[in-house]
Amino acid sequence: MSGSQPKPAAGPRPMFGARGMMGGPVEKARDFKGTVKRLAARLKLYRARLILMFVLTSVGAVLTTIAPKVIGAVITRLYEGAAAKLAHAPGAAIDFTFIMHALLGLAGLYLTSAAFIYIVQRALSVMALETMFRLRQDVDAKFSRLPLKYFDSRTHGEIMSRVANDIDNIGTGMSQGLPQLLSSAIGIVGAVVMMLVISPVLTLITIFTLPLSFAVTITIAKRSQRYFKDQQRELGRLNGHVEEMYSGHKTVKAFGYEKKAIETFEEINEKLYVSGRMSQFISGFIFPMMNFINNLGYVVVCVAGGILVAKNRLPLGDVQAFIQYIRMFTQPVAQSAGFINMLQSTAASAERVFEMLDEAEEVPDGRDLKPLEKPEGAVVFDRVKFGYREDRAVFEDLSIAVGSGQTAAIVGPTGAGKTTMVNLLMRFYELQGGRITVDGTDIKDLKRADLRRMFGMVLQDTWLFNGTIKENIAYGREDAADAQIYEATKAAHADHFIRALPDGYNTILNEEASNLSQGEKQLLTIARAILADPAILILDEATSSVDTRTEVIVQKAMKALMKGRTSFVIAHRLSTIRDAGLILVMSNGRIVETGSHDSLMAANGFYSEMYRMQFTGAMV
Repeated sequence: MSGSQPKPAAGPRPMFGARGMMGGPVEKARDFKGTVKRLAARLKLYRARLILMFVLTSVGAVLTTIAPKVIGAVITRLYEGAAAKLAHAPGAAIDFTFIMHALLGLAGLYLTSAAFIYIVQRALSVMALETMFRLRQDVDAKFSRLPLKYFDSRTHGEIMSRVANDIDNIGTGMSQGLPQLLSSAIGIVGAVVMMLVISPVLTLITIFTLPLSFAVTITIAKRSQRYFKDQQRELGRLNGHVEEMYSGHKTVKAFGYEKKAIETFEEINEKLYVSGRMSQFISGFIFPMMNFINNLGYVVVCVAGGILVAKNRLPLGDVQAFIQYIRMFTQPVAQSAGFINMLQSTAASAERVFEMLDEAEEVPDGRDLKPLEKPEGAVVFDRVKFGYREDRAVFEDLSIAVGSGQTAAIVGPTGAGKTTMVNLLMRFYELQGGRITVDGTDIKDLKRADLRRMFGMVLQDTWLFNGTIKENIAYGREDAADAQIYEATKAAHADHFIRALPDGYNTILNEEASNLSQGEKQLLTIARAILADPAILILDEATSSVDTRTEVIVQKAMKALMKGRTSFVIAHRLSTIRDAGLILVMSNGRIVETGSHDSLMAANGFYSEMYRMQFTGAMV
């Protein structure tokens, strides 16, 4: 709140480390068993390695379990020898030979156990990395088979999260969660067995304290879970608000929204602080309460053990060993929630990756399909039916014909279906009826790669990748010679500004190409299309980001490029398509008018109304 003292914003971290008892809410898999089965199926390749790791982990856990018993035997011998000497018993002495042999054996146990743990951890890490490697290969191959609608219906962040975060989470669960869960399970069983061997009475006393520990833990966890959920929600709100304000900071300043933005931030931050403080405060009781209860159990065990030692019913060393076994038993139990959270998080991540791998793919290309040898670019839409949703059609019965070498301009209001036509033409989406042909050949009878190689695209939204300018221009045509690249950039009027850069054509562009202006980026994409030398051009407001003078120059270059090629020009500025041989006027998924600019203006219909609105700002 405004004017309050600054408070630290609590982050969503586990209470007791990465595998502690309490943490924020963990995403759970909807089909845990099914996901685990699929993940296990991928590990069949490592069956022999897994069996060896299971054996080594089991042996290491057993060796660790034996150690307290050996230490107890040493303590018993020391106590008995010291007691005999104090009692001045004849021949009384401490058996240092036994103690030395026991300590050497103990060192051997610990070294062997440590070696086994190292081997298992290393093998599991390699196995996890190999599994992640294969998963990423499968996901990458899947991307090339997914239809465009998959990417259109999901955010880039969600897709990247599945590729990066989820697969990394799977690897972490495999390399850390599984061995710890296995060794803890074996350790618990071994500890219980050894406790029963030492003293069934003390074992019963120990087990009676467990329900009390669980009751306290569950009660506190339920109280804190609500605050953890609030904390996650407020953290998401805070991140979203900060991202919006910083990404649009110019707009915020222009409209004088700084004060309101700060007030909103402080309000959300205050709620985040309160929920974080309460969740940390309440969940912070768990360990102290569990330690208190466990310590009470130790006191009872020590008192009871002391009585048994006094009655010569139990050696002193066994009491000490029993206390160690209690720790070996209670520690994994206390950490079980952390193990379960890790496994559930791993299963949830695996489920998200498998969901992507199970997505419906593009209709596969037929066999023995041959490309068009010399495509001329005659395009026909024959009674095309399509809709992004089955219950809502964009096109019901679309039929158009664009001759070879003809320029077809597509105009119409937003949502009329202009871009959809291009998506269908390049088979980014499959038709629901009718057909599209290129030079009389149904596009379904061509491989997608062969079909798309016939097209060159210049879009309103420029796309450049992290690399040199030369590499960006030659994208899709790696065999292009330097002379051809220079010729293309000169035709696009980009050569001058490229050579003016410090490194010229070898200038490195970052991921956002922020070291170039929007107009310069557009010129590079135009040069890329010119270099591709396609049979069919698709221009979607190709000059919308350049200044008026450059637009005139680029338009001339584009006209030279379009000469002799079939071209589809999506235009919003109608002045740029006045010379198009064919103008297709679209509205609500239908072609409502066709003709040249002059004939459409003379018809005084929908096109003429759009044209006059652009230049007069009023309907006629």
